[in-house]
Amino acid sequence: MLSKETNKGLTYADAGVDIDAGNKAVELMKDSVKATYRPEVLGDLGGFGGLFSLMNSNLKKPVLVSGTDGVGTKLRLAIMMGKHDTVGQDCVAMSINDVLVQGAEPLFFLDYIAVGKLDPIQVASIVKGVADACRESGCALLGGETAEMAGFYAKGDYDLAGFGVGIVDRDHVITGETIQSGDVLIGLPSTGVHSNGFSLVRKIVFERKEMALDQYVDELGMTIGECLLTPTRLYPKPCLPVIRKFDVKGMVHITGGGFYENIPRILPKGIGVEVDITAWPQLPIFGLLQQWGNVDKKEMYRTFNMGIGMIMVVAPEDADAVMQNLSARGEKAYVIGRAAASDVPVTLQGGAFDD
Repeated sequence: MLSKETNKGLTYADAGVDIDAGNKAVELMKDSVKATYRPEVLGDLGGFGGLFSLMNSNLKKPVLVSGTDGVGTKLRLAIMMGKHDTVGQDCVAMSINDVLVQGAEPLFFLDYIAVGKLDPIQVASIVKGVADACRESGCALLGGETAEMAGFYAKGDYDLAGFGVGIVDRDHVITGETIQSGDVLIGLPSTGVHSNGFSLVRKIVFERKEMALDQYVDELGMTIGECLLTPTRLYPKPCLPVIRKFDVKGMVHITGGGFYENIPRILPKGIGVEVDITAWPQLPIFGLLQQWGNVDKKEMYRTFNMGIGMIMVVAPEDADAVMQNLSARGEKAYVIGRAAASDVPVTLQGGAFDD
């Protein structure tokens, strides 16, 4: 005989998916999303697709540039700390910075959040971080998806990824193919570890050092959790004025793979770069991670950004003017190296690399 519980008609909520909570989350995030809209956005939040007009583009041969990425295991720290308002910027930065290096102005962004149990306040906090980063980057948060996946993610866990689109004139796409010996590398500082290398970070901090995220570290001037959760820097605002005014030959977003894997992606055959690692101040977190984990110097530079999140390559006759342009707008930048004829893509000099 079937029990009363067995006879009960099931609902989606019984299976772990709360449609009402989803609707509440949309209401909570609506103002943040609308605040990012550019004039090209058509329609309103809630459609099946986001609409964005290109009719106002004054480019002769417009090309759309797209990029997609996630935040990765940095999310584990946000979940452990119960702090969800910064990882949205990480999500935007990872895609939009990649679009930027092709010379593209960011147009719009879409996010994807997957949760085990939908908490409207938590999701709204994440989306507000996404929206704030979109506003700073000058792009619209055109839409997104929040998927409640009961039984797939543990309660409180979530994943976050996104997709960004930019636009550039075909004649001004930055490819790196014109880089030649003598060209100058200008580096823009990072805000910290950004969003790459966190599997190694977590192994060092939690397993090797057995640290708690709320442990204060004198060298950092904050807790280790606050330092590691510092969001990835957004580079459109400092870089777009340079791209529009000067012939930027190549750009590199220093993400997973550090210097050794990312710089070669833009170099023509027979051209390498020599990077002086003493040309910029090292952020304390990198020295601590190296010390705590006894990590080889080369491994550090092939895993982390080491304090430089974006590199622009320009002709030597443009280098001073580019540096002045950045400085006049309050942007820190460093001449960190030069291109040279070489079959070795990346040579690091200074410090331990001179031993």
